[in-house]
Amino acid sequence: MSDLPKIAFVTGGSRGIGRAIAERLADDGFEVWFTYVSRPEEADKVVAAIEGKGGKARAFRLDSADRDAITSFFKDEVKGKVQLEVLVNNAGITRDGLLMRMKDEEWDKVIQINLTACFAFQREASKIMSRQRAGRIINMTSIVGQMGNAGQANYCAAKAGLIGMTKSSARELASRGVTVNAVAPGFIQTDMTHELPEKIVESMLTQIPLNRLGEPEDIAAAVSYLAGPGGRYVTGQVLAVNGGMYM
Repeated sequence: MSDLPKIAFVTGGSRGIGRAIAERLADDGFEVWFTYVSRPEEADKVVAAIEGKGGKARAFRLDSADRDAITSFFKDEVKGKVQLEVLVNNAGITRDGLLMRMKDEEWDKVIQINLTACFAFQREASKIMSRQRAGRIINMTSIVGQMGNAGQANYCAAKAGLIGMTKSSARELASRGVTVNAVAPGFIQTDMTHELPEKIVESMLTQIPLNRLGEPEDIAAAVSYLAGPGGRYVTGQVLAVNGGMYM
């Protein structure tokens, strides 16, 4: 058994769902590393919250759009220095708009951050986990990647692509003891939904049998399951956490 620190690595861990995941995995006993791009003060708050409960955490400013930086990060900070037990691909952005009016840069940026970056992180993590013959990779997709959503062709395409990558890589990595799964959140209470008009929120609620938005902690609980002992025989799956919404 390796005596290296056991790390859970979360991309986009400074706010919202990512923060809830980071804090839950710290509660589960992992040393948590996470990335952020802007607002370092928010990243500092997450580290302080985890350390305040006796856990360990480190925050890294890392631009998911820079594949060379991702490769260098794993080479310089991860390989041979820690035991990478969990990767959670959570970082993402939206650039909404109708397909016929969508600019090339709006399409490209969303695909780059929500899909291509996940590939880059997963590629580097899978090399390390394969050598360890153990590891859990968890990709954050979305219910709209399963059912589509008007005005989000770019985001839906990226999230649907992430499901395909999850299923394919689960088959590739199973023989090495590495599981790969996805979590598909429904409508979750985040900074983004706080800013929505009341009528939009009411419309969303009519689609949810449980008649409420989910909380970031609901998603974190699903990640905890897949990362923990209970998820050891689960791979290639999409765990929907959506309050009963079905396509």
